[in-house]
Amino acid sequence: MKQTRNFPSVQVTRKQEASLHSGHPWVYADEIHTDTSAFENGCLVDVLSLKGQYLGTGLYSEKSLIRIRILSTNANEKFDRAFFARRAAYALQYREDVMAEQDLACCRLIHGEADGLPGLTVDRYNGILVSEVLSYGMEQRKEMIYEELINQLEAKGNRIEGIFERNEGALRLKEGLNTYKGWYELKGRTHPSAITVIEENGLQFEVDVENGQKTGYFLDQKDNRMAVRRLAHSKKVLDCCTHTGSFALNAAKGGAVSVTAMDISASAIEMAQKNAELNGMKDAVHFETGDIFEVLQAKAAAHEKYDLIILDPPAFTKSRKTFHNAWMGYESINMQAMRLLNRGGYLVTNSCSHFMPKDEFIKMLSSAAAKMNVSLRLVAEERASKDHPVLINVPETDYLKFFIVQIL
Repeated sequence: MKQTRNFPSVQVTRKQEASLHSGHPWVYADEIHTDTSAFENGCLVDVLSLKGQYLGTGLYSEKSLIRIRILSTNANEKFDRAFFARRAAYALQYREDVMAEQDLACCRLIHGEADGLPGLTVDRYNGILVSEVLSYGMEQRKEMIYEELINQLEAKGNRIEGIFERNEGALRLKEGLNTYKGWYELKGRTHPSAITVIEENGLQFEVDVENGQKTGYFLDQKDNRMAVRRLAHSKKVLDCCTHTGSFALNAAKGGAVSVTAMDISASAIEMAQKNAELNGMKDAVHFETGDIFEVLQAKAAAHEKYDLIILDPPAFTKSRKTFHNAWMGYESINMQAMRLLNRGGYLVTNSCSHFMPKDEFIKMLSSAAAKMNVSLRLVAEERASKDHPVLINVPETDYLKFFIVQIL
């Protein structure tokens, strides 16, 4: 059934039709049969099959390979302010449903496609919202969404002091957008400090929303840090790529006999030391600055041994082109960690790149174990925390791989 609304429309290939029917919300440029040269960048577009069947409506981006990001498959949707208000309300309600009340002050509020707002990320740190916009069409509509989020949060008694935009990602350039970071101007509100203190799992962390990695903190590992805390009792722990010390401090809180935390960033280590002091753990964690590859090799050469090692590196690959190099990098650090672990010790290992699929990550671990002549017993396999929801039919939303294995 063809659409009669006043939106431009495109017809797509059978391959793209099948993808949309499966629930994946992206329409790629090379799957579109229609001439789109006259379309306004960021406009709403109806997507049709080759037979004219309505498949959905999405935001058009004239420069991106992801040419259309589907917003809805409801043919009667109006896509007005009320629509975006509902999406914001659904996102907030979901988090109220699945998270403890004390965790709502610091969590991800909008997780892009998984919350029906493709190309938009919004994290909350107490009274500060931190956003990233990666879609041209969402950039045009962000003011309305910001207003609705603030209205709904403040209606629940949550005062929002400001919105800091971390629009620095290279994907913005592919959308024809500029990159920048800074405070979004909210009428009648002055800019708060870019540094705030959050509470997570009973620990306090200083978060710099302006200069910290991502939006200032890695909220997606909240539940996994508790898993490390439970495992750390009476163990000698090495936390690699500690960032601001979150895994290290949870290990110390769990009763580790010693904790060493390292990161390549001197500023991250400085923040981690502040966080240790903030929690009365100044002497509980030893901090080192260095490259993960070099530090692990040096510790192996010095015959150091540990009972628990955490590997939480940044994404080694952000495209399929660099997958092989990333695979080799992950294998290298996991082999080095296995060398440093006592028999019966535990390895906590992560990948935050969706270009490293779970099955490939498992193959990498198996290869590393075989080369080190050890066996691995799976203790736990987890994902990101619940405020980073996964759409089963959109593998890109299932980006975080978190494994705990025991060395046998």
